[in-house]
Amino acid sequence: MLGYNLKQVEEFLDSTRQAYDAAEETDPLTAADIRHTAFAMQKGGYSPTHVDAAMERLEDAFAARERERATSDAGPEAWLDEARQTAQVLINRLGRPDGHRFSRTSFLSTGYNRSEVDRLATKLVSYFQDGRQVTVDDVRTAVFRPQRGGYREAQVDLVLDSVVDVMLAVR
Repeated sequence: MLGYNLKQVEEFLDSTRQAYDAAEETDPLTAADIRHTAFAMQKGGYSPTHVDAAMERLEDAFAARERERATSDAGPEAWLDEARQTAQVLINRLGRPDGHRFSRTSFLSTGYNRSEVDRLATKLVSYFQDGRQVTVDDVRTAVFRPQRGGYREAQVDLVLDSVVDVMLAVR
């Protein structure tokens, strides 16, 4: 059975532990770094489900530490103001009309399915404006089918990463 590369996972977890235990005021490793970490697959490797769950807990822990440090430096109101400003930028992007929220790939290449991304975007706008129940895991685990002429994946992924950042900031 395929799983995550044992050596890569162990080295990453060791470096994460060292970064978290470091007495320095700034970690060389951030919650976003953890979110963007990927491991190669190998036969007999670690269970992706278990490693992914551990990575999400690590991301949450680093995000909490980042929030704690920022609020102690600039105060909680400054931290929340920044989160509000980012949320407004996200609302502006995600609130665009269906089919026009992101750039599209050419008809000859594939991107994310526009209607699926639009459905999630509508839910996220409702989350930010009306308090609709959406979890960080809902955003982290969002998967979209490929579509010719779909939304550009990098753009969508960047916005969803920012959504996760805001959600973690206000927990």
